[in-house]
Amino acid sequence: MILQLITSFIAAATFCILFNAPKRALLQCGFAGMVGWMVYVILDVECGPVVATFAATVVVGIVSQLFARSFKMPVIIFSVGGIIPLVPGGLAYDAMRRFVEENYNLAVEIAVRALMLSGAIAAGLVLSEVIGQMFRRRASKA
Repeated sequence: MILQLITSFIAAATFCILFNAPKRALLQCGFAGMVGWMVYVILDVECGPVVATFAATVVVGIVSQLFARSFKMPVIIFSVGGIIPLVPGGLAYDAMRRFVEENYNLAVEIAVRALMLSGAIAAGLVLSEVIGQMFRRRASKA
């Protein structure tokens, strides 16, 4: 588990380097990715990969909102880096490989799983943004 957390931190932080994030945000980007992966690993066993991905993405989005307000940077810097460990790139590659090998039934099955995980990521980011707006509106009214 510790090795997975370290690896997810490094993956998220190094992707942010490719994404040209500010150097002072790299630790926070890595932390967002690590937290998201931790939530995913914990929930994957009990809830399945789609629900775990959705929940992990919501957590990444909320953490990204907090970092954006704390460090006065755009949310996208932290959220893009944070979701990198959750992106189903391996599944998408396997689906394409199966299509090329003309194993269409397995290819479609794998592609649907990859699409469901991608949809869970998109829905999780949207939900976290809505939650952030709700709290901002409530704070401005008080």
